[in-house]
Amino acid sequence: MTEHGPTLTFRCPRRLEGRIPPPVPAAQGLPAWLKTMPAQAFSALSAGEDDTVKRCPPFIDAMTGGFLMPLISDLRVENGEFIWDDDLPADEGDGFPRAPIGFHDPGQAAGTPLFDADRFLIKFHNLWTIEAPEGYAVLFTHPVNRFDLPFTTLTGLVDCDRYHDVWIHFPAQWRDEGFSGVLPRGTPVAQCFPVRRETWTARLETFSDDDARRARELMAEIGQEKGVYRRRFRA
Repeated sequence: MTEHGPTLTFRCPRRLEGRIPPPVPAAQGLPAWLKTMPAQAFSALSAGEDDTVKRCPPFIDAMTGGFLMPLISDLRVENGEFIWDDDLPADEGDGFPRAPIGFHDPGQAAGTPLFDADRFLIKFHNLWTIEAPEGYAVLFTHPVNRFDLPFTTLTGLVDCDRYHDVWIHFPAQWRDEGFSGVLPRGTPVAQCFPVRRETWTARLETFSDDDARRARELMAEIGQEKGVYRRRFRA
């Protein structure tokens, strides 16, 4: 812990220091399309200007939460073939993979919607170990709202307060079969969120009269003016 709150510790082999891109706070890795998109656009439904998702706090807060894990080197895709050329040091028995990606046999996804007997699942190699504070796990998922990326990273939850001495890699489905070009070094391949390990229970209730009143009042306020959530509720 620090005076600013819990800390995730990322470590890489000494020989890789400065040679692979580091994880970054997600707020520092927002895509260009989000930065350049308009805050408002014409809506045919309202026959006027309306806010875009750029002004939707939940959309933005999800994209800026946690940390982004980077692609370790340029990855070229041509006619379904993956090609890379990096300058990582030769193996000296330290065990880290030299390639930016590996593959999973299709059979590992048998029985899931991901299964395709003629296609491998890819695996993005991550060369940073990740240590969370006691009592925290880390949720790894596809970079939030990054529908522009030609792959979809699978979601997993790892107890990184205990499991932090080896690398965690990121399985993904290559979604865009027609993609041809280069994924640049540093492209986010996963987003990670620390999650406190707690046991939750669900309680089901019906609205009380007071609950119903508050809901009516808030819905009326939201209908009359914009930015209610941002001003009153966003933390």
